[in-house]
Amino acid sequence: MSRILVAMSGGVDSSVAAALIARQGHEAVGVWMRLHDVADSYSEFKKSCCSLDAADDARRVAAQLGIPFYVMNLEREFDAGVLQPFLDAYLDGRTPSPCVDCNTYVKFGALLGRARHLYDCEAVATGHYARRVVAPDGSARLARAVDTDKDQTYFLYGLRQDQLEHARFPLGELTKPEVRAIARELDLVTADKPESQEICFVPGGDYREALRERAGWTETPGPIIDGDDGERVGEHRGAAAYTVGQRQGLGVALGAPRYVSRIDPVTNTIQLGRREDLETRVFGVERASFVGGAAPIGGAGGAFRADVRIRHRAEPIPATVRPATDDQPARGGDWVVETDAPVWAAAPGQAAVFYDGEIVLGGGRISRPAAAMGPDAITTARTDALELRASA
Repeated sequence: MSRILVAMSGGVDSSVAAALIARQGHEAVGVWMRLHDVADSYSEFKKSCCSLDAADDARRVAAQLGIPFYVMNLEREFDAGVLQPFLDAYLDGRTPSPCVDCNTYVKFGALLGRARHLYDCEAVATGHYARRVVAPDGSARLARAVDTDKDQTYFLYGLRQDQLEHARFPLGELTKPEVRAIARELDLVTADKPESQEICFVPGGDYREALRERAGWTETPGPIIDGDDGERVGEHRGAAAYTVGQRQGLGVALGAPRYVSRIDPVTNTIQLGRREDLETRVFGVERASFVGGAAPIGGAGGAFRADVRIRHRAEPIPATVRPATDDQPARGGDWVVETDAPVWAAAPGQAAVFYDGEIVLGGGRISRPAAAMGPDAITTARTDALELRASA
């Protein structure tokens, strides 16, 4: 059996993950990660994974299981890989995916590196609802969890082969009720603890506070433009305070509901649109990565078919994914995605994840919605998609 480091957040999922690793006969080593200054305070509602009470709970569970427990300081790595990209994204008019960055650069990046070199651990186990499957050729694949309601593969698409090889997901074959039942059977102190429901470094839940405190952002009013006729219909509090798809808090009344359709941080302008204006079938993807190390072998021009999910728990939509070219650009993206059915509010900066059934192929960040792409690029993408589907 192996020595396996378990990332313990102080919640029920990672607690049961540690228990299962130990039950399997492995030598479990519990670690709680100190990621930022929120670790110096207690969470009022005990729903944070990174506050002092979370560390206390993780330590108590480790004691119950009889496994060693350590606190590891990864503040510098978290700041560079998660916090600063989060702040930069909002200031640039994009919507970040901090959990993707945390998994890729912290849990299965810095933590995995230290686990192997400092603790001589074979792998890092977490409480994620996901499965690691070994293919006949020995390569590792990332598969959706049995509990589809809890599946967290959307946040894990960025793992490389060398990371996935040393990743363990003990909860992948279990449902949430089964996990709770195991925790109660073992009388773990976290058995009935509520789930974390906030961004760990934004305790109050309002990311604008993080922008003020950590990036020095101040509210700078600017124009709100109606996409129908380009008319100025109001004034906003500052472009970084809004996300694509947002409806609440706009302070305008135009008859039919309006949503944020585009954010221009350079001119500090917010553009609104009707709900149907935010529907799209074509968008670009940048910073793409693939779990297998390379994109799937596709048809003409490298295009391939996949189910695409543009937000956590969204229904995957069948799509054609093709490389962007100079004459058919994705406006800054590496790939162009054309979905068989419209998707809504494809927000720049959010993750778009590609699936082949239960297997995660990879993904990237949405670069631009279809409305920002030229009509020629959209027409070409649709033609490629029809040809690929016809040959399938």
